[in-house]
Amino acid sequence: MTTKKKLQFPTAYTILFIVAALVAILTWIMPAGKYDSLAYNSHENVFAVTTATGETTNYPPTQETLDNFDIKAKLDKFIGGDIWKPIGIPGTYTKLKSNPQGIKQLFQSPINGMYGGVDIIFFILIIGGFIGVVNHTGAFDSGISHLAKTLNGKEKWLIIIITSLIALGGTSFGLAEETIAFYPILVPVFLAVGYDAMVAVAAIYVGSSIGTMASTVNPFATIMASNAAGINWTSGIIGRGVMLVAGTTICIMYIIRYAEKVKKDPSKSLIFSQKTEIEERFLHSDTDKEAKAFDVRTKLILSIFALSFIVMIYGVSKLDWWFLEMTTLFFVASIVVAVIEKIDEKIYVAEFLNGARDLLGVALIVGIARGVTMIMDNGLISDTMLYYTSNIVAGMDKGLFINVMMILFAGLSFFVPSSSGLAVLSMPIMAPLADVVGIPRESIVSAYQYGMGMMAFITPTGLVLASLMMVNVTLDKWFKFIMPLLGILLVFTSGLLLVGVYF
Repeated sequence: MTTKKKLQFPTAYTILFIVAALVAILTWIMPAGKYDSLAYNSHENVFAVTTATGETTNYPPTQETLDNFDIKAKLDKFIGGDIWKPIGIPGTYTKLKSNPQGIKQLFQSPINGMYGGVDIIFFILIIGGFIGVVNHTGAFDSGISHLAKTLNGKEKWLIIIITSLIALGGTSFGLAEETIAFYPILVPVFLAVGYDAMVAVAAIYVGSSIGTMASTVNPFATIMASNAAGINWTSGIIGRGVMLVAGTTICIMYIIRYAEKVKKDPSKSLIFSQKTEIEERFLHSDTDKEAKAFDVRTKLILSIFALSFIVMIYGVSKLDWWFLEMTTLFFVASIVVAVIEKIDEKIYVAEFLNGARDLLGVALIVGIARGVTMIMDNGLISDTMLYYTSNIVAGMDKGLFINVMMILFAGLSFFVPSSSGLAVLSMPIMAPLADVVGIPRESIVSAYQYGMGMMAFITPTGLVLASLMMVNVTLDKWFKFIMPLLGILLVFTSGLLLVGVYF
């Protein structure tokens, strides 16, 4: 008698390849088209306007030029570098000859994506190497054991503190890709206090997502979108501040409810079947090896480890650091740890490579996801989607209009998961629609943030698959956990948007 093989949810790689194939099919179905775009060329001190057909004409960098093209943004936002990407010019959508992406382009897309995402791929691999070296010292095991004893009976505060701090990073400077580095550190801590890995993923990823969703001073979301919409970025900040506090509180309460249920009965965990596998991976103490004492050297190594992330956050938020500087920081930190622990050079290299190998799958996921966006851009359907979505909302009541806008932004962010990319692509086109309906433009910015943020929780083209890959949690398990929370947030954000347009 044969038994039926149980269907299993596909891996993250397969999911992304299916998405890439579907996007490639869309390039055969949807008409191709582009908006004319305007960008400031600081080297020549001119506005370069590029037509849909690729012809470029230079114009003087004046407010009059912007007004002539019906771009409401202020001149100083371009000159000062606040708007550094090309922005679409309203009313210039032009249909073009289609450029469908075939089998060749589909199979090339993961490779092209890795070329395009090489900065974050190297960042992830170097982070892995750094963590591998610190793991070798035994400092993690010693520190986690000490922390678990310290937090005994106060485990909820771990969720509250981690989620809140990461949400603050999200709302202030768009903390997102950088959180990939936090999983190897924090997952063992959550496991040590009796929670499952889903709680760790939630505290980190939900914290980052709700913070970005309720961005207040985030230059890659709020400020970029507001500038492109032609308004001051402080407009609407009170409403988004309310969203930050209330949304983070809702998320923390939701995570704690699940975490306490799992702590009381581990079989209630959505990933209970992986419990042994995950604990063996992250709680990697060797029972035959004497535990490392929580001594001065251990404290120094853990301090350097923590300081590395503090320096990274400061560098990104204050010193305009990006992946080159962040990657260099962790490479240097790994050498410092090796010197303090007096690790032999050959052992250092071996442990660094072992750590990088552990995160190779995550790095590949990021690159493959980039390839999906490239298929859409090369197929010339990005602007087409924007054109048709802007036509959908014409003539709607303002309450319906603003909520449909949020849904449309969510849909667009599936194809354009970059917050700054979606802002400069959509805001010059979408923001003027607010004037027609009779609502403030900051409501469009809020709808953009909430829609984009909502999709960020689940879209495979964003960071969710890379984050889940860190702990080998499948997307279907994540959906079971996150969908009820998304329903709550959808109702709450919809209410906030209605308040913003009616009161």
